[in-house]
Amino acid sequence: MNAIVTLRGVCKRYGTGRSAVEALRGVDLELEEGRYYSIVGPSGSGKSTLLHIIGCMDTPTQGDVSIRGRDTRGLTDGELTAVRAREIGFVFQSFHLNPILTARENVAIALRFVGVPRRAALRKADRWLGRVGLGHRVGHYPAQLSGGERQRVGIARALVKAPSLVLADEPTGNLDSRTGAETIQLLRQISQDERSTVVQVTHDPEVARIGDSVITLRDGRIEGNVEIGGRQHAGPPAGAEWQPEAQS
Repeated sequence: MNAIVTLRGVCKRYGTGRSAVEALRGVDLELEEGRYYSIVGPSGSGKSTLLHIIGCMDTPTQGDVSIRGRDTRGLTDGELTAVRAREIGFVFQSFHLNPILTARENVAIALRFVGVPRRAALRKADRWLGRVGLGHRVGHYPAQLSGGERQRVGIARALVKAPSLVLADEPTGNLDSRTGAETIQLLRQISQDERSTVVQVTHDPEVARIGDSVITLRDGRIEGNVEIGGRQHAGPPAGAEWQPEAQS
C-alpha cells in the first residue's frame, strides 16, 4: 500500500529554556492508504500533539511531514488551510457543531469551504445524513439531537467531502459505551467503503481494537506499533498481545 502520511524525525517542543516541554521526540511513522489506526498512551504522552501535526493543525519544531508525498515544510498558512480543507476530515470529542445550523447545514458547510455551490452541498449533505442513519433528522438543530446523533452528524461532515485522511480525537469521549461502540463501528464501515485512512486518539481499549493498528506513545516516542490482525511493526515481542496502557 502507498503511504498517505509520512513523518521523519518529528520533534515538537513547547516553550524555551528550562521550561521547555518536549511533546514529541523523533517520531518516525508511515500511515498507509485505507487503514484504520488507533493512537493510545498515557496522558501527556504526545497523542494529541501527534494528531495535530498529522492534520497540519500544528508544525513540528524539527523533522519532516509529507502528505501524499508533498512535503508540508515551508507551506504558507493558506496552503496548509487548503490541505486541511481538501484532504482531511475531522471528528471531535465535543462534536463542534454550529448550534444555529441544522444537521443538514452543519454537514454542508464542509463542502462550502471547498467551493461546492450551496444547493449541491445541501443535497449531498442529505445523502450523507441518510447514510449515517439520520435521514429523518436533517432539519433538526444540535440541541434537538442526542450525543450519538450529534457525533453521527460529525462523521457525515468529516466524510462528505471524500477526504483521503480522517482524524478523530477521542470520538467516543462524550458517549456512553454502547453508543460509542456503535459510532466507531459506523465510522469504521464507512471509512472502509470510502477507502479513507482513519487515525483516532482514544483512551478506550475496546475502541482501539476496532482498527487495523494500535500505535502506543510514551514520553513523546512511539513505543509500539502493533497490527490487530497479528503482524507487528514494533513494540512488544512477536506474539505478544497488545495491552491497554493505564491512564493517569
